[in-house]
Amino acid sequence: MNNLINSVSGTSTAELLKQKSKLDTASGGGLNAFADQLKSAMTEVNELQKDSETAMADLATGQVKDLHQAALAIDKAEISMKLMLEIRNKALNAYKELGRTQL
Repeated sequence: MNNLINSVSGTSTAELLKQKSKLDTASGGGLNAFADQLKSAMTEVNELQKDSETAMADLATGQVKDLHQAALAIDKAEISMKLMLEIRNKALNAYKELGRTQL
């Protein structure tokens, strides 16, 4: 059990900054970078949803090999979908607020 906990590694701030700088230089920063980041996040959520559907199908047919991994796949997909919906809601609210702004 201790080995499993030790094998889990988080992303450090330095790694995140390196990824950010790579994204900024690759896409020129600005709106294109945001669109690319949003597209990659949506693709990742889609992949998690596919993994979740496969895990649920395996559970239903009794072909699941590791119940814990199947439950994790389902939970990851659910959490990522909730996060994506919250981001969408915040973006829509920001758009509406910009529409109400007087010039």
